[in-house]
Amino acid sequence: MGIINNNNIKINREIEKVNGKELNYSEFVERYMDKNKPVVLTGLMDHHWRACTDWVTPDGKPNLQFFFNHFGSSKVQVADCDTRDFTDQKREEMLVSDFLERCLEVEGSAVQCSNENGECNGDSVSVPYLKDWHFVKEYPEYVAYITPTFFCDDWLNLYLDNFRMNTHSGSDQQNKEICCSDYRFVYMGVKGSWTPLHADVFRSYSWSANVCGKKRWNAKSCVYNIFDEVSDSKFPGFEKAIWLECTQEAREIIFVPSGWYHQVYNLEDTISINHNWFNAYNLSWVWNLLLSDYNEAKEYIEDIKDICDDFEGLCQRNLAANTGMNFFDFFTFIAYFALANLVLLCYIYGRVGSTTGSLSRVAHHLSLNIGSIRKVASDMKHVHALEGTRDCIVDMIKTFEDPRFSKFCMQVGKTYLMIHEQSNLSSDFESASLVDLVDLCVLKACTSSQIYTPEDLIKFIDNTIAELGDINMESSVLHVA
Repeated sequence: MGIINNNNIKINREIEKVNGKELNYSEFVERYMDKNKPVVLTGLMDHHWRACTDWVTPDGKPNLQFFFNHFGSSKVQVADCDTRDFTDQKREEMLVSDFLERCLEVEGSAVQCSNENGECNGDSVSVPYLKDWHFVKEYPEYVAYITPTFFCDDWLNLYLDNFRMNTHSGSDQQNKEICCSDYRFVYMGVKGSWTPLHADVFRSYSWSANVCGKKRWNAKSCVYNIFDEVSDSKFPGFEKAIWLECTQEAREIIFVPSGWYHQVYNLEDTISINHNWFNAYNLSWVWNLLLSDYNEAKEYIEDIKDICDDFEGLCQRNLAANTGMNFFDFFTFIAYFALANLVLLCYIYGRVGSTTGSLSRVAHHLSLNIGSIRKVASDMKHVHALEGTRDCIVDMIKTFEDPRFSKFCMQVGKTYLMIHEQSNLSSDFESASLVDLVDLCVLKACTSSQIYTPEDLIKFIDNTIAELGDINMESSVLHVA
């Protein structure tokens, strides 16, 4: 049923709400992740989530005193929801204790802070919204929650738990400025706090779990505030856009698809847990964004090309600073995942002699991953990305022998065994070394382990798969690509 909001914004339909306990992983992938379709999931935030008890008062409100006592000295980013800063809101760094004091000031004000359209009502107290708190990284021993199985195939955070993203971006200082430790966040906001319309970093998927409170979500378009800037001349066809809306209650989780613009408004004092993530199903979205941002960055400084000693290097540094990674970072990322998935596929093949039987679902998933990586590498090759690179970007054999990669590979493997309910093999897998998992001769049999360009990565993948001699596996990889 359509709803007409102010400024003639049409909300065409509600986002589907489903009991997550009645879905298995394959059903979630088929119905939502693969189709890039949003959904609200209930029943997944059980009482064993520490956040649902420690962070919430008996009457369902944020337990500010608990945060003050246990996390008050943490430094966090706080947005002023009444002050615009380009397409975002003005932010400042402060202690959690100071943020909580500000929340109490807002709650004690006799003035309504903000209406549900993100508009200020008169002389209001500034509305604070704590955003992008890297809580998991800061408090690794405090297990606030368990990531639902549907969202565990998270390449972005698996990678960042073991490696830095911006290893090819220039000086150490620049790396410190643009390197993000992870994309797992805690958000906390009073009633009336909100987030302007945006698509998530890297055009990733996101999931957002309401620990307490209530949010209203609007999905899709490209302005700061959907209830304000809706000029048809500035945004042609805006009024014809298909809009989705939902109210997310406490202990509900929303899945936000890749590239979907969304605006979020806190209807009550709210705490939420949010992850950004990507994997084989939306890897091409990430590459397409990087390519688009690269072309834009290149065009912006085109006039200095003739006087710049390293114009391409400058473009890549600017891309990393603006987008969060550049071509080198992304290519290293997919090369590491290609190697990890090939190692795991070799392990399965070596264990059972084929990719059929009890491990077939895991093998199929790994083949899908490798095929997705191969396809993106082919897309990179098509636009001549990294063509002419003189330095080896990834040496597969040296990477294989790196202790950090060993840890990373084990984490990736355990993830897929868990997702596909093969936990009976976890103990055997965890006790093995990488040398036990795969015969190094299989990798060394490839033409070269040194990867300079996307074409090199494609050859490495094809040669490794061919070395295993499984026709079904080879067909699965090439089918995706």
